[in-house]
Amino acid sequence: MEEKKKKILVADDSVLANKITTDILKKAGYDVVNAFDGEETLELIQKERPDLLLTDIVMPKLSGLDVCKIIRDDPVYNLMPIIILTMQGQEEDKLRGLELGADDYIVKPFNEKELLIRVRNLFKRIDRNRLANPLTGLHGNLDITMEMTRRLEAGEKFAVLYIDLDNFKAFNDYYGFSRGDRGIKLLADIIVEADHKVGDTRDFIGHIGGDDFVVITTTDKMELLSQEIIKAFDSSIKLLYNEEDIKRGYIITKDRRGHEMKYPIMTVSIGIVVNEDHRFKSPLEIGEVAAELKAVAKNMAFKSSYFIDRRRR
Repeated sequence: MEEKKKKILVADDSVLANKITTDILKKAGYDVVNAFDGEETLELIQKERPDLLLTDIVMPKLSGLDVCKIIRDDPVYNLMPIIILTMQGQEEDKLRGLELGADDYIVKPFNEKELLIRVRNLFKRIDRNRLANPLTGLHGNLDITMEMTRRLEAGEKFAVLYIDLDNFKAFNDYYGFSRGDRGIKLLADIIVEADHKVGDTRDFIGHIGGDDFVVITTTDKMELLSQEIIKAFDSSIKLLYNEEDIKRGYIITKDRRGHEMKYPIMTVSIGIVVNEDHRFKSPLEIGEVAAELKAVAKNMAFKSSYFIDRRRR
């Protein structure tokens, strides 16, 4: 199976410098997209989802430093690797970029070999230490646990949305793993887009694994966000089914015991755990309540729904 090419976003307002960098990277086998100011850079990050950002510090509209800060504060894209491009004499800017979370820097003018070595080394380092889920690029289990722990220790009031698909296993068995992965990726994209649309800027989005996701958000956003996810999912999921299955309203496949069963079109269930009055002491306690909520939500699997647990201890 051919390995997917890494995609690099080159952001530099100098047309010539942008082209030179692009030519070097393309020659080395990378896919490259180009931006010429800070605002365009942020737009392309959402649209193209590059594997690496290579950004000049001095750009119009938003500087490379501004872009770096915005990315590191973003609940979805803050794991994106960033290399900043600096000029001789921009020592303070270089240090500021590293403080803001840039992974590396290159001083211009640079030679081709140095650029490629730094890019390759960064990709190798990221691959070794990657905590994100490889399918969706979202934060994985370790990050999720660390973020919950941080918020609990800080005494924050927050809500955790536990999101998963109903009838996903049957869909995966019926259509195969490739389309199953498309279903998971669709849900991930919907969650990300919904959070950008109606969520809080401090939200945290994670992928537990399989068809299970979490969003840590504020209590004033939890229902609005759940409603937005459900609305977007219900309007999109039928695109993954064959036309005859949509008309019929279900698929027929075997259950775990080998019996043929009818399974409705997939729906999404969201269990919402609210941390009020320092109710929880650990992520494990939150997870235990979430498991109960998922069981309740599964009983309503005939339609997409969310269920809020507000019990107090």
